[in-house]
Amino acid sequence: MSSYEQKIVQYLEEAHATEVALVRVLQSQIAMTPRGSTRTAIEEHLEETRGHADRVRARINALQTHTRGNPILAWVGLTEAVVGQALALGKAPLDMVRGTSGEEKVLKNAKDDCATEALEIATYTAIERLASAQGDRETAQLAAGILADERRMLDRLLGEEIPKLTDAVARAELEGRPSFDPATTGAAETVRKAAPRRASRGRSGSTRASKAPFAGYDDLNAAEVAGRLSGLSQEQLAAVGRYERAQGARSTVLERVEALTGDEPWPGYDGQDVEEIRGALRDADEAAVRRVREYERRHKDRTGVLEATERAAAAS
Repeated sequence: MSSYEQKIVQYLEEAHATEVALVRVLQSQIAMTPRGSTRTAIEEHLEETRGHADRVRARINALQTHTRGNPILAWVGLTEAVVGQALALGKAPLDMVRGTSGEEKVLKNAKDDCATEALEIATYTAIERLASAQGDRETAQLAAGILADERRMLDRLLGEEIPKLTDAVARAELEGRPSFDPATTGAAETVRKAAPRRASRGRSGSTRASKAPFAGYDDLNAAEVAGRLSGLSQEQLAAVGRYERAQGARSTVLERVEALTGDEPWPGYDGQDVEEIRGALRDADEAAVRRVREYERRHKDRTGVLEATERAAAAS
């Protein structure tokens, strides 16, 4: 067990705790944010944050095959998790009451998000730097990929959302022209959607229910639907797009469908399991290996497939 492995697991545990805490904070912000570009940005980042947490946890688990049984690392992981949960539990209720107007509350949340993004950027920069210096390419690539997402979100907040939200505060509190509509917040929309869903459950053979892309679809909000799309096949993604356009046409869902839509690395890829893809990669050329790696990272992100692409690339 090397000192590097101990240190990188410590950093990854810190990053994971922050991601898990942020999921709960973003959920509370969606509940109090009206429909529009700011809520769309939060919903999209919630999906990304869940993915980040899963990917970091998977890397921690892989590294802990070398560090398992170390009581210091176990204590560090528990401490980071407790701190992260305290952040979420302490901040989420505050998000619902802070500020003097609805516009001010949303702006303050966005400013807090900027601070959180800066913290995550610093954390993943340290992880990437340390991993690269020690030749740990897999951890360095993980950190670099998440860094790109965090920087993109921070740029969006600073360049688009903060100026727009500040203007809204000025109109509401200085000019007496409020624009915050509680009826269009995520919480209000969830309540409104729940009633027709409950009514439709009592009617057997409901057209809406029979055409849903997958079981339970109508019980999910936009962020929850978007979070499940990466594991779907191209055929299933097309079905989600058709259904969503015929129903609520939620931008978060449709934009994610569009981002994931593309050609499979080869015909029938979506229906293959990890072992079948591994077998195909043994005889695949460099271009096919690259297509698989890029497609897999955007979709199911299966460790077994990604490891096979690394081996195939090294052998070519």
